[in-house]
Amino acid sequence: MKVLWLQRLTCCGNTHSLLSHENLSTFLERVNLIYHPSLSVQQEDEVIEEVDLLVVEGAVRYDDRSIVELCRKAEFVMAVGNCAVYGNIPALAEEGVCGLSYRFKERGGLLGEGFKSRRGLPVINLSGCPAHPEWIVNTILMLSEGILPELDDFGRPKEFYSSLTHWGCTRNEYFEWKVEAQELGSKRGCLFYHFGCRGPLSHSSCNTILWNGVSSKTRAGTPCFGCTEYDFPRIGLWETRQYAGIPAELPIGVSKRGYVMLSGVAKMFAPERLKGED
Repeated sequence: MKVLWLQRLTCCGNTHSLLSHENLSTFLERVNLIYHPSLSVQQEDEVIEEVDLLVVEGAVRYDDRSIVELCRKAEFVMAVGNCAVYGNIPALAEEGVCGLSYRFKERGGLLGEGFKSRRGLPVINLSGCPAHPEWIVNTILMLSEGILPELDDFGRPKEFYSSLTHWGCTRNEYFEWKVEAQELGSKRGCLFYHFGCRGPLSHSSCNTILWNGVSSKTRAGTPCFGCTEYDFPRIGLWETRQYAGIPAELPIGVSKRGYVMLSGVAKMFAPERLKGED
């Protein structure tokens, strides 16, 4: 598979994520990466040609016709990282900036709502800030082997985005019993109630496919920031907004009535072993 990787308005975080993949050399042997800004010596305009997969990293401007033309020619188009998917931080600063098929949660983006690549798929969106290296590499390898990923409502491969980040978190027992972390970096306690953890509200496999095969934000004592969702970044990343002691945004699938009924009981009967010091 011939892969062309282009960058636009980006911090290059997704490139760094790709380069940290544990089997990068094997991956590069299995695909023909004809151009990447950090790995190629040629200039971008020297290698533009019809490709099997066009990968775009970074937000784009509505008037970027070169990207539009390349997307029309490619067998598949992939947006890597939240900027390329939703516009993200660059779109916050400038109205003329968007993602390939979205501007935040509004469909359309640079390519328009009905875009399909030559193989009949919409843009394959790998959201995240950055996207996990396993998501990037495995999606490209799937396409190279003729496997078409099943996509969710935001065009993200369900294999990596059908679960909540919360699933697989080592702090889930604290979450269920409403035992709250008292400070960042603590080995104990849930980070949802005070420190803005978005794990129960975000779709990713970060706690089941660990970063570098080792860890995740919540395992390191840092809240999930929900970087795979269209509303990232938000104001107040480190805090949980509450009304009368109830989180303003409840976990997906939990009603306010259910939360109120269960939270008090859970706190009252929480096992003592969960309340100990680090």
